Amino acid sequence: MSDLFDLSGRVAVVTGASSGFGERFARVLHDAGASVVVAARRKDRLDALTRELPGSLAVACDVSSDDACRSLVDTTIEHFGRIDVLVNNAGIGNIAPVADETADVFRSVVDVNLMGTYSMSRYAGMHMIEQGSGAIVNISSILGMVGIGRMPQAAYTASKAAVVNLTREMAAQWARKGVRVNAIAPAFFPTELTTDLFGTDKGQAWVDNMTPMGRGGREDELDGALLYLASDASSYVTGIVLPVDGGWTAV
Repeated sequence: MSDLFDLSGRVAVVTGASSGFGERFARVLHDAGASVVVAARRKDRLDALTRELPGSLAVACDVSSDDACRSLVDTTIEHFGRIDVLVNNAGIGNIAPVADETADVFRSVVDVNLMGTYSMSRYAGMHMIEQGSGAIVNISSILGMVGIGRMPQAAYTASKAAVVNLTREMAAQWARKGVRVNAIAPAFFPTELTTDLFGTDKGQAWVDNMTPMGRGGREDELDGALLYLASDASSYVTGIVLPVDGGWTAV
């Protein structure tokens, strides 16, 4: 059974890999045997990560730039000759009521969360189609599936909801071309983006009370979902959105 999750000989690209989910995803894919390309804006952090992951490659990339996304894909192919797995993890948020969230701020969040996912998927997907195989894993959110209200962030929720249906559409377009496209929708996990939430008793209590399992996610609890969707274990799965949320979207 372990062969189903083995990524030996494959090349994986992870965006937003300088911290949080992305750094963890890079380590998990590397441990599964993949050669990993880590990408983010903070190159110094990427360099530190690659020193711990033999055979990996760090590439500075701002996914809000279409040219940067194309360059990241080109650099990966030049270095490794192929791309087998793409994890679209780069993302930003902005907590503010709609009345206070300007169009420019809204657009900046969409540029990273949605347009970055689109551009990376498009360029990597074209290569995957040529080679006849590939797996794209988009990181959405439970906030792309439900509203939240008390933690207002219209730009983030809108962008993550768009990622959900972009995932479905790309999956449908590429299903017969050997390219699978799926998404993970995490609930609340401790990361740089949730420091304020988990760093206070009030925030921690809110997560615990709102989640049917009574707690936020642990760092390792996305590992299985990622490996499942990135590997041959999900060879007949495309177009799904997998919530990893302690039951949040079930109620």
